[in-house]
Amino acid sequence: MPIPERVVIATRESPLAMWQAHHVAQQLRADWPGLQVEILGMTTRGDQILDVSLSKIGGKGLFVKELEAALLEGRADIAVHSMKDVPMSLPDGFALVAIGEREDPTDALVSNLYANVASLPDGARVGTSSLRRESQLRAKFPHLNISPLRGNLQTRLRKLDEGQYEAIVLASAGLKRLDLGERIRESLSIHTSLPAVGQGALGIECLQHRTDLFTLLAKFNHADTADCVMAERSLSLCLGGSCQVPLGGYAEISGETLTLRGLIAQPDGSLVLREQISGARQDAKALGRIVGERLLAQGADKIMAALA
Repeated sequence: MPIPERVVIATRESPLAMWQAHHVAQQLRADWPGLQVEILGMTTRGDQILDVSLSKIGGKGLFVKELEAALLEGRADIAVHSMKDVPMSLPDGFALVAIGEREDPTDALVSNLYANVASLPDGARVGTSSLRRESQLRAKFPHLNISPLRGNLQTRLRKLDEGQYEAIVLASAGLKRLDLGERIRESLSIHTSLPAVGQGALGIECLQHRTDLFTLLAKFNHADTADCVMAERSLSLCLGGSCQVPLGGYAEISGETLTLRGLIAQPDGSLVLREQISGARQDAKALGRIVGERLLAQGADKIMAALA
C-alpha cells in the first residue's frame, strides 16, 4: 500500500499536547520529505472538567475518546497521546502503531521555597493530580498535606506561584518538553515515586486497517521504549489498569535484559506493595503479567476491591 501524501494529527489543545503533536509532525516531515502534515487541535472532556479528580469522572481515557472519534470520522489520520493517558485496552478497530523515544520518566518536585521533598515542613501543602504520587508521598512523608491539583501544566504552575501550595509534583517530561526544566527542584528517585505506566513516552494511535500508516510511522517507533512500555502496560492490564488505583510501573533495558518494577498502594500510603523482575526483553508482556500476578498474590486484589 502506498504511503499517504497527507497526514492529519489529532491532539489535545493544551500547550504540552500541541508540543507533542508538532514534535511528531517535525519527525514525520524529516523521515518523509514532501509529506504534508497538518494538526487538528481538540478540547477533550478531560480538559473541560477541572474541579473533580480524574479517578471520579471516568479516568484518563477522557483525554483520548474525542481524538478517537476524529479518527473514526475521517477528520484525522493519527492521534498523538502521552502514553500514561492511554487506557490499557483500546476500542475495537484501533491500534497503537508507534511509541517514540522516552523523555525523562521521573516525577519532579517544583517549589519556590524548598529545594527538595525532604526539606518540606510539617503540614506543607503539596499538590498533585495523581493517586499514585499521593500514596507514595504519604507513605514516605506522612507529615505533608497532600492536596488535589488539576489543570494543564501552566495552570498548575500558576497555582503554585500564587501561593496555593508550598510545592507541587509534576512529570519531569512535560516540564522539559516545554523548556521549563529549570523549575525542577528535585527529580524524585524511582524509589521515592515510581513513575506511572508509560510516563515520558509518546504513542501514536490510528485505525487498525490503516496499514499505510503503519509503514509511515515505523521510523518513529523506538524499540527500547516500546518494549518497556509494553511490559508496563501488561502489568497494569493484569491489575485492571484503572486510574482509581494507585499503580506504578517502570521498566528499563540493559542489553537484552528488561527489568520491571511494579507498585500498588492504598491511597493513604498505609500499605505499599512492590515487586520487581528481570528477564529477556522479548518476553516483555509475560514479565508484566508475572509482576502483576505477584502483586495480586501479595494482596493487590484487596486494594483494588476496596477502591472499586
